[in-house]
Amino acid sequence: CPPPPPPVAPGCLPLPGLSGPSATDGPSQAKKKRTVKLFWKELKQLDGTVGPGRFGQGTLWASLQNVEVNVAKLEHLFESRSKEAPTSKKAIDGKKVVVVLDPKRSNAINIGLTVLPPVHIIKNAVLNFDEFAVNKEGIEKILTMVPTEEEKQKIQEAQLANPDVPLGSAEQFLLALSSISDLTARLQLWAFKLDYESLEQEIAEPLFDLKVGMEQLAKNHTFKCILATLLAMGNFLNGSQSRGFELGYLEKVSEVKDTVHRQSLLHHLCQMVVEKFPETTDLYSEIASITRSAKVDFEELANSLVQLERRCRASWDNLKVIAKHETKPVLKTKLTEFLKDSTQRIIVLKVVHRRVLNRFHSFLLYLGYPVSMARDMKVTPICKLLREFALEYRTCRERVLQQQKKRAAHRERNKTRGRLITETEKFSGITEAVLPPAVVSSSPKEQMEAGHESMKSVLTSPMDIPARRSRASQGTGHSTPTQGSSAQEDVPSSPDDASDEIMDRLVKSVTHNANPRPCTNKERRRSRGNRKSLRRTLKSGLSDDLVQALGLGQVPSMDV
Repeated sequence: CPPPPPPVAPGCLPLPGLSGPSATDGPSQAKKKRTVKLFWKELKQLDGTVGPGRFGQGTLWASLQNVEVNVAKLEHLFESRSKEAPTSKKAIDGKKVVVVLDPKRSNAINIGLTVLPPVHIIKNAVLNFDEFAVNKEGIEKILTMVPTEEEKQKIQEAQLANPDVPLGSAEQFLLALSSISDLTARLQLWAFKLDYESLEQEIAEPLFDLKVGMEQLAKNHTFKCILATLLAMGNFLNGSQSRGFELGYLEKVSEVKDTVHRQSLLHHLCQMVVEKFPETTDLYSEIASITRSAKVDFEELANSLVQLERRCRASWDNLKVIAKHETKPVLKTKLTEFLKDSTQRIIVLKVVHRRVLNRFHSFLLYLGYPVSMARDMKVTPICKLLREFALEYRTCRERVLQQQKKRAAHRERNKTRGRLITETEKFSGITEAVLPPAVVSSSPKEQMEAGHESMKSVLTSPMDIPARRSRASQGTGHSTPTQGSSAQEDVPSSPDDASDEIMDRLVKSVTHNANPRPCTNKERRRSRGNRKSLRRTLKSGLSDDLVQALGLGQVPSMDV
């Protein structure tokens, strides 16, 4: 048998061809089972990288001794218990494909592929930053599908182990994405480029609304009238002479009730403001900027500004990574110009944000808050307080105005209640035009006397009582001989026309009376048994009692 090999000196590497213990002996042996892999980054070119130094020559790894490991035990302990990587399944067309990914991950990728363009279009779009081929949502979807190093290695091993079997759709997509250089940096820079406009708008618009809202509220006449009226009411109720109050009390105005009608203090405040300042408005429609600012969380807005600045800095780092492998100078210049412009605008946005907040603190001092309190006040609570009060004030003001309209209409109805239609203003002009000048007088007593004289002249006039027909002639329809043909030719001298004229004069004298007899709402039922007909009375004659009552006894020409 050959002699044993000479011993190896400590610290010296074994000679080539000698079977000394080596750390690579175990892994060099063929494995019978699939084991768990350690995804570390291998250090390369260790020789000559470190010269003589304080800690010795070479690196730490050069001074390590070789260790012999039990490969059988390691293979048993670290055997991969998961499914075999290259598994096969039937495709739609009946062909077998290789599936490496987890079923949940593979399903998520396949679902995402339904809304994305083909793989080759995606690859060209990512390399050229073509936003027409892939939109913002597509980029965000691709960012969730970026393959990890482990997935990339599994797919490559499965492809080498089964060169004749095609990969699944999810595996093919991840393999195509992994072939793009600096994929994550490109996607993040592209996403920032597409998101920047909307992110800047989400920050700039609320700041502008807050600035305009403070100016609107400081110049608003209605708001000043409301505060002045509420201050006067509070000073009277408290018996004090306060010069102002914190605006936080505005949310309690609707909770205070009076002790008589249980109406809120806000209701009485609206009534007084409407009565004393009719030119005021509902306040809510004049502070639209404050209303929009109340929907914004300004603390979250400050965080969004910080995140925007952070993403801009990360985009500069991504551009440096891309520039190492980018061969198109036009694209590199375009991205550089975009980031320069974005950086300048973010700087301006930070200045605007700081100035608007400083102006808000000055606005709080203008509203009467002390300096110590104004420093800690937040924007959103103040805007919400003003919005809620303005909304409640508008609702209460509309209710007060409706009540005033109803009361005015009720007063108008009460003016004509219980009166004849001829006594209303609509018919007053017609009545005055028909009445003779003698009836119009300056006092009710004179009007009554004028009406009495007019009626007396009608009753005593001899031309008003022509030859009358008897009751018998009325029943038979024949007239007396004295009537003759003149009654047919002279229409105004007929008895019917004379009685009509008397009736018209009676109506005119009654309607012109300034002090009519008040009548109740519910009309009194009259008895029909004692009703007298004026036409029948004139034709049959007047009784002695009626003549005495009318004062016609002194007239010798009146034949009754």
